[in-house]
Amino acid sequence: MSDYIIETAGLTKRYRDKMAVSDLDLQIARGEVFGFLGPNGAGKTTTILMLLGLTEPTHGTASVCGFNPTTQPLEVKRRVGYLPENPGFYEDLTARENLAYIARLNRIGEDRLDGLLGRVLEQVGLAEDADRPVREFSRGMKQRLGIGEVLVKEPEVIILDEPTLGIDPEGVTRLLDLITRLQHESGLTVLLCSHLLHQVQQVCQRIGIIVRSRMVVQGSPDELGKAIRQERQWNFFVEVGGDQPMEEALSALPGVDECQHQGSGWSLRCTRDVRPELMTLVREQGVGLLQLRAEDPTLEEIYLKYFREA
Repeated sequence: MSDYIIETAGLTKRYRDKMAVSDLDLQIARGEVFGFLGPNGAGKTTTILMLLGLTEPTHGTASVCGFNPTTQPLEVKRRVGYLPENPGFYEDLTARENLAYIARLNRIGEDRLDGLLGRVLEQVGLAEDADRPVREFSRGMKQRLGIGEVLVKEPEVIILDEPTLGIDPEGVTRLLDLITRLQHESGLTVLLCSHLLHQVQQVCQRIGIIVRSRMVVQGSPDELGKAIRQERQWNFFVEVGGDQPMEEALSALPGVDECQHQGSGWSLRCTRDVRPELMTLVREQGVGLLQLRAEDPTLEEIYLKYFREA
C-alpha cells in the first residue's frame, strides 16, 4: 500500500485554449494536513474537481484512497468529504436535521443515526446548538456544521476550500483547532485550500504552491525556506532600549538588505551575518540591546519567492 493517500502524475486539464492545470505531480501522505496555496485562477479548484472525479483530466493520472477518480468516482466519493467555500444548508432545519438528511443520503442506517450525529455534533462543537435552526448560525458555526456534514460519511480524506473566509478571529481559531484535532484524534488526511498564509502555517505539515496552472514547489515550510536562507542566510529581529530612532542606521549597515519596523523592534533581512557590526552600532548609539534573535523565513516570504519566480 502506498504511503500516499492522494497521488497524481502529470495530471493536466485543458479547456479548449486555456490550460487550467499542467503536469501536476502531487503527493499527500496519509494522516497529514496539506496546504494547497495559489492565487485565484491558478488551478486549485480544477485540481479538486479532478480528484473528486467531477471532471476528467485531459491526460495524466490520479489516485485517491487507492482508486482512480476518473474510472472509479463512486469509490472515491465514498471515502472523501468535500467542503466548498460556500456550503449550502436547509436554513429552516436544525443542525441535527441537516446532518440527518446528509446521513440518509449516504445510506447510513437509522440504527446508527443518533449515536453518529451526537458524536459529530460534539466533534465540531455544536452539541449545544444542535436543535437551533441553521438560519440563526454565524458563518463560523455554518462552516463547522459543513465540516460536520463531511464527517457524517466517516471519510478518510477531507478537502476544505477556503474554510475560514469571512469568519471572525474567534471562529477562525475554533475552526483551525478543529482541523488539528481531526488529524490527531481521527487520523484524517486534510487537503486545505487557502490563500491566508498565516493560517496555513499554523496547521499544515506540508504545502504546495500552484501558480499559473503549474505546481511550482511542494514540501514542508522548513524545506521550502532553505531556498530563501541560501539567498538571505541571515534574518534577525533586534530590539533596543530608549527612544532613539534606529531604522536609518540599521538600514545603512553593510549586508542589511531590508529593515522594517515590527512591534517593539526591527526585522532585518540580511545577505550575511551582521551581528558584529550590529553590536558595534548599538554601543556607538549608546543604547541597551534588549533582544537579538535569528528568524526563519515566514510562509509569506516563501510564497512570494516562488510566486515571483513562476
